[in-house]
Amino acid sequence: MNSEVQFIGWHGIAVLLVYAAFLLGMVIYAAARRDIRDNMKSFYLGGGGLGAFLLFFTMYATQYSGNAVIGYAPKAYRLGYAWLQSIPFLVMVITGYLLFAPRLHIFAKKYNFVTPSDWLHKRFNSKSVTLVGTLLMCYGLANYLLEQLVAMGHAISGLTAGAIPYICGVLFLVVIMFVYEWFGGMKGVAVADTINGIALLIGIIGFLVLTLQHVGSFAETAQYIAMTAPKKIGVPPLSTSINWLSMYLLVGIGAAVYPHAIQRIYAANSENALKKSLSRMTWMPFITTGVIFMIGIIGIMAFPGLQKAPSEKLVGLMANVIANKSVLSYWMMMILYTGVVGAIMSTTDSVILSLSSLISNDVYGRFINPAAAEKDKVFWGKVAGIAIVLLLLIVAWKPPATLYEIFVLKFEILIQVAPAFLIGLYWQRLGKKPVLLGMLSGALVASVMTFMGLRAPMGIHAGIIGLLINIIVCIVGSIAIPLSKEDQQTAAMIDFRKVTG
Repeated sequence: MNSEVQFIGWHGIAVLLVYAAFLLGMVIYAAARRDIRDNMKSFYLGGGGLGAFLLFFTMYATQYSGNAVIGYAPKAYRLGYAWLQSIPFLVMVITGYLLFAPRLHIFAKKYNFVTPSDWLHKRFNSKSVTLVGTLLMCYGLANYLLEQLVAMGHAISGLTAGAIPYICGVLFLVVIMFVYEWFGGMKGVAVADTINGIALLIGIIGFLVLTLQHVGSFAETAQYIAMTAPKKIGVPPLSTSINWLSMYLLVGIGAAVYPHAIQRIYAANSENALKKSLSRMTWMPFITTGVIFMIGIIGIMAFPGLQKAPSEKLVGLMANVIANKSVLSYWMMMILYTGVVGAIMSTTDSVILSLSSLISNDVYGRFINPAAAEKDKVFWGKVAGIAIVLLLLIVAWKPPATLYEIFVLKFEILIQVAPAFLIGLYWQRLGKKPVLLGMLSGALVASVMTFMGLRAPMGIHAGIIGLLINIIVCIVGSIAIPLSKEDQQTAAMIDFRKVTG
């Protein structure tokens, strides 16, 4: 098949411009209906009033983005059927949410939380715990933001067969996001996510149908793989299976404690709305990641022999081929095109919003200028968000790894804040010193292993090794070291008994 077919010409550029204008118009309209610009809770949480519908789509469009569409199909192409793990490990994310989300939501409403670090501050009353937890979360968000900037470039460049250069696509989308996020905050982001999520769902389902029709069936692909690359269809070795289990824990816990995910827990207007959204999200790995997995597998037959770097553009290559088949196929790929771009934007705007909230509230507001008015904190959060994006754009110009490798890297460090939430929400005896030492030791072990390329036996991820050390330090330390009177008073201020979530 000809991988140079270019289906996105002026039509594609026009669709992108119209879609961006529509998105901006809807977000600005939503922003104009309520005062959200100068109030922390209103700007960063949409006033804590997101219902089940908006909450579901903002969670969906945020979770299934560049890594899910642009990055997962190439991973399936390279790994084969072993990449079936991508479906259950996203189910594990919902499991991770259910471990703590309803309970944390109740605390958030009761104590008026805005950022994830508000929980750390309230629960442990320690500047050190709050600062270290904030820095770990900022690292995870910056890493995730880098991933999405890279995905933007691949989405535009790949789906246009190079008609729009990589960096030009990134810059255009970043400007659009900054405009609607500056005026709309969380409410505007949720509206944009809903539009993007619907477009993504329609696009990927249509993509699968047309792939099966014009490229090849799953059965034909299986026969082809069995003859040409039997290792991609065989039973994986034990080490791969253990690596799967490690990945389930890493992603299931790590993605659940994403700062922007936690802020959506805060933003729900009720515990019932939160639970409804999570129950609906349970089905989305099969409808979304499962479809992308099938497309990646079929790509093995459609574009045999792609090396690692060229395979990263697999989705764009297949879309170009399908669009050349008929007028209907052409316009369905247009929907996919806008859906993929929109979903990447949805994740990126959420990450920028959450990162700016941590900087404005928990760095600037707690440590630099505690007397700052909320209006000033919101403003400096916006400015910091722009500065960080500009810095990461320099890195994204020549990305250091594939999307999947960037995706894994962020979890190794981010997951180290999990015990402060998962254990701290249920165990009143958990002390601030063990939590601080646990986060530091877990992050140190995970970062050294990750950046030095060290792997535990059987493919266990460095982040899981660090998390195990972290949990042991938290539990053993809290048992061995009695809570001080100050810690007892801090814990007593939080009424655990009246929380039923």
